[in-house]
Amino acid sequence: MVLKKFGDTLKGTFRKIAGMSLVDKEAVEMIVHELQRGLIQADVDIAMVAELSKNIKKKVLEDKLPPGLSLKELFIKTLYDEIVAFLGEEKAEIKIGKQKILVAGLFASGKTTSIAKIAKWFKVRGLNPGLVACDTHRAAAQEQLKQLAQKVGAAFYAEGKKPEDIARNALKNAKEDVLIFDSAGRDALDKELARELKELGKIIKPDEVLLVIPADIGQAAKKQAEEFNKLVGITGVVVTKLDGTAKGGGSLAATAVSGAKVKFIGTGEKIGDLELYDPKRFVARLIGYGDIQGLLEKAKEAGLDESDVKKIMEGQFTMIEFQEQIKSMRKMGPLSKVAEMVPGLSGMKIPDGMLDIQEEKMTKWQYMIDSMTKDERENPETIKQNRIIRIAHGSGTSDIEVRELLKYYKQIKKIMKLTKGGKGFKRGPFARIAKQMGLKT
Repeated sequence: MVLKKFGDTLKGTFRKIAGMSLVDKEAVEMIVHELQRGLIQADVDIAMVAELSKNIKKKVLEDKLPPGLSLKELFIKTLYDEIVAFLGEEKAEIKIGKQKILVAGLFASGKTTSIAKIAKWFKVRGLNPGLVACDTHRAAAQEQLKQLAQKVGAAFYAEGKKPEDIARNALKNAKEDVLIFDSAGRDALDKELARELKELGKIIKPDEVLLVIPADIGQAAKKQAEEFNKLVGITGVVVTKLDGTAKGGGSLAATAVSGAKVKFIGTGEKIGDLELYDPKRFVARLIGYGDIQGLLEKAKEAGLDESDVKKIMEGQFTMIEFQEQIKSMRKMGPLSKVAEMVPGLSGMKIPDGMLDIQEEKMTKWQYMIDSMTKDERENPETIKQNRIIRIAHGSGTSDIEVRELLKYYKQIKKIMKLTKGGKGFKRGPFARIAKQMGLKT
């Protein structure tokens, strides 16, 4: 899960405010202090944390209360608005059309993999990408990019010995809509890398210059973004490895104040684990509001329609629908990531590992459900010991595994019933505030 520790801190903070019968100066001070601790643990610069805290307290405790809002509602809205501003404020924009993109980054930043992810992102949107291997310094860089190009279904260009020659040849021969140019990485930004990047920039004349920064460098992201920006005038940043570090909040915040806008975030190791960065939607997910727009985009990429998404959210549950929903969600990626986007479900405390179901287990579940009678699939509560044994025998599994499937089915049904397919967020304490935040619930 992306920024799990940081997200848990934010979810806990918003839950605590919502549960308060009285919000006063003391309560605001306490919540802000807890938020400070969580941000510092996420490697956010202390001076930035202090500024954020000051802004929140001023707007909640000193400014005039807007008409129609209680102090509690103002506190929640201010907290949300300030964290969004803290992590970038405005949604990233990138052209969906013919263009040239130069990608830069230091060693071990995830640059080459990110190039393949960006290519996949454009391909899903109907454009033909081409990858240009201008990294001639790292021995395996070109071969790695070639393999990734084949995996994505992108054209590959590497003709020439020098980076400048490879770029010129690609520009001359390529017919693709989006050309993405790799460049050499280094342990640090040195004169040789600076010269090479500047030269590539002159030759390519890129529409976008994207800098890849790993989330695990935390607040050091600010310095890297500033230095590369001075060198080649970067137009955006790709933050990678957000799913594997506690420092992700620090890297996003640091990049936001560097003057460089985060355009993409890497949310996992698979080629499809890349998202256009929208701070409002990102923070909404972190605090448990979900992300309907993101869910619909994921569904579209997986070849599903809105009716499939509606079924997933509303939990229309017999074992037949459960089987179909599992199939649908598998196309959209790990269940834990899909859950982050469902309003209500994303804010619930779900046992660790419950949604991280392995492919092998899901395949077995498929066999078990296929071994059930029509009546059993429609009424799973009728499945007792003698039927469990028969289903296990028919599916080549054990009765313990069949019981595990039934238990999981009941748990998911209960969770979906509690979230009401996200409908609970259309009413209740968060509804008016969510509307003022501009969140779709």
